[in-house]
Amino acid sequence: MGRVTDLASFAPLLTPEGQTLLTALRDHDPAQELAIVSRLRRDHPAELVTAAVGQARLRQRAVAKFGAEDAYRMYFTPNGVEQSTRASVGTYRAGRMKALGVRSVADLCSGIGGDAIALARAGISVLAVDRDPLTAEVARANAEALGLTELIEVRCADVTDIDTTPYDAVFVDPARRGGRGRIFDPEAYSPPLSWAVEAARKAPHAALKVAPGIPHEAVPAEAEAEWISDGGDVKEAVLWFGTEPGARRATLLPSGAGLVGRGLPDPAVRPVGRYLYEPDGAVIRAHLVAEVAEELAGGLIDETIAYVTADGLIPTRYAAAYEITDELPFNLKKLKALLREREVGTLTVKKRGSAVEPEEIRRKVKPKGPNAATVLLTRVAGAPTMLIGRPAGGGR
Repeated sequence: MGRVTDLASFAPLLTPEGQTLLTALRDHDPAQELAIVSRLRRDHPAELVTAAVGQARLRQRAVAKFGAEDAYRMYFTPNGVEQSTRASVGTYRAGRMKALGVRSVADLCSGIGGDAIALARAGISVLAVDRDPLTAEVARANAEALGLTELIEVRCADVTDIDTTPYDAVFVDPARRGGRGRIFDPEAYSPPLSWAVEAARKAPHAALKVAPGIPHEAVPAEAEAEWISDGGDVKEAVLWFGTEPGARRATLLPSGAGLVGRGLPDPAVRPVGRYLYEPDGAVIRAHLVAEVAEELAGGLIDETIAYVTADGLIPTRYAAAYEITDELPFNLKKLKALLREREVGTLTVKKRGSAVEPEEIRRKVKPKGPNAATVLLTRVAGAPTMLIGRPAGGGR
């Protein structure tokens, strides 16, 4: 119920009556939606109420990405909320563009305008292009709602028809979802990655947003590949052109910590030491675990597992640290007995290289007591292993 699916249902939201409804629905409780709709329909057209309720629901979802101040002024489509760039990531990327001296950007496949907004707020003029009429109109409404119309021009067009030569940089965010969900083949993006790369090669600078799982061999030789995480979750990868060809970079938000690859060989495998470090997902995706291991004077617990072990606790921005108290072969009965003996009631279960699900562990061991522990299910030198410990200071 309440989905804005075309221009005819979206346009009334911009009228004074639509604005009044959106203001009234700002903090509505979705559990009370039916009653709210019934009440509002007494004084407003049913179609407008339906559209306003749907928009209010999307705004509530968008708060996580854009923050309340922007989200409750902006407009969204269901795909727009799902696929738009998180504001923190867009702001970071716009900052990189600004530092490169970019003053104008052709934002191709602009969606509802999240990246265009970040670029404009960095003082960069933007041509935002999307071929879907509703999406383009939503982006235009967002530029107006946030007072950025002088810096953002929205054009409804096919990106392949756009002449990008007048712009300092190109940003391309191809659609990576289809009717069956996520698209993993870069050539199945819309437009395909190969087209985006060609567009990037024609510009002084370019950034192509791609899925974090992009194979390293699919990265063009002249591109810098950057993996970005926010709050520990990997959000995206970006292929930069006109920066550092061949570089591999991991960037961790909100701190902005950045790690650049130095082409180190894989770390050696060694016995589990007193501390275990779990590298940030962006570090792992960028294949920079070796750089972290060198910083920590550590090694791997298994040649196929991205856990670094070391004897000392060394502060690092690129990994979470755990002090390990026990190393046991995988055995649920032994784990249950040990946790009962130590009166562990708060149990965090993490896994890497194990088929066992954390919820299954919690359900079977039934933790109870005043103490806390972390169990890491993994492999050590090829053998299924349980590492038990607790978070240590000095991690990220």
